[in-house]
Amino acid sequence: MAAKRTRSDSATAAVAAMQAAAAGPIKAPKFVHLRTGDKPFWDSIVRARTRESWTDNDLVLAGNLARCLADVERLQKEIDTEGDILTNGRGTPVINPRHNLLETLSRRSVTLSRTLQVHAHATQGDSRDQGKKATKQRQAEKVIEEQDDDDLIPRAMH
Repeated sequence: MAAKRTRSDSATAAVAAMQAAAAGPIKAPKFVHLRTGDKPFWDSIVRARTRESWTDNDLVLAGNLARCLADVERLQKEIDTEGDILTNGRGTPVINPRHNLLETLSRRSVTLSRTLQVHAHATQGDSRDQGKKATKQRQAEKVIEEQDDDDLIPRAMH
């Protein structure tokens, strides 16, 4: 028999969420090498899931994904500086070879994101439900705007 999961709307889940938030992002294990530029990506990746859901193997893959995403950003900056077309040693225009590496790393990042379940569908749900969430958000914003126009609410005068 499987262990019963805590309901996400329970007081226990709320306490666990607050404790996890207070602890900050998960630190990389000693056996996962992260470069300085990988850290922001690491923090973003490990915040995408609950703290208790990460296994050691997941953290290794998260390290790979963080390095991969940092390399994608670095390569894109280099391509932006060098341009899409370069001239080879014979004077022939050629596509910047960094594009091939960028494509490979981009595919790797998508695969790792799916494996770790940190991609948009896993963290945000179906895209058809996003419209519903956005509509609710717009309705809430409208209510707040209407409250700001309410002359019955006293405001501080300076």
